[in-house]
Amino acid sequence: MSRQPTFGTTKSGQPVHANSRDHLADVLKFSPRAIRQAVGEVTGFNAKFAVIITSGVGTMACAYLFGLIALASLPVILVEAGAVPSAWVPSFLQKPGLILIVSWIAQTFLQLVLLSVIMVGQRVQSAASDARAEKSFQDTEIIMDRLDVSTKGGLSDVLEAIHHLGAQPGTAFGGAGSGASVPERPTPPQG
Repeated sequence: MSRQPTFGTTKSGQPVHANSRDHLADVLKFSPRAIRQAVGEVTGFNAKFAVIITSGVGTMACAYLFGLIALASLPVILVEAGAVPSAWVPSFLQKPGLILIVSWIAQTFLQLVLLSVIMVGQRVQSAASDARAEKSFQDTEIIMDRLDVSTKGGLSDVLEAIHHLGAQPGTAFGGAGSGASVPERPTPPQG
């Protein structure tokens, strides 16, 4: 069970935690819904296929499957090394065909094919993440620009309205005996 998010959630409902380890439970489990969402964020067959493989291989279910494949050849290795008697190992596990298949899957398919597909999937996911980060940065720049007192349309307009009200007699900011003072408007830097 995941802990409560430290910093709430994003607009899309993703939890925002202070530590990466708090995301482990969500990342390691096999989630078809999360894979569908990730596939929906990319276009093109190759990108979608790479994201599916990357998302599926990066789960504990896949790690267990790969562990079972690797352990399938262990009994024969132990018999050949003389660590266990041949009678202790079922005959179907001692067949050379099984050892060849496990060897091909582990050495050829997983290393040569799956590795490159995973790398492509990571590049696709990284590009999507970079685009989201760039958009967040641009949004932050817009907000900071609007908060700048020297920018037209931001706090500058609010301060002008306050000064305009302060100049009118009988308002909360102006007139005799109101006791309120309007802060001086900062002058924009020259240059």
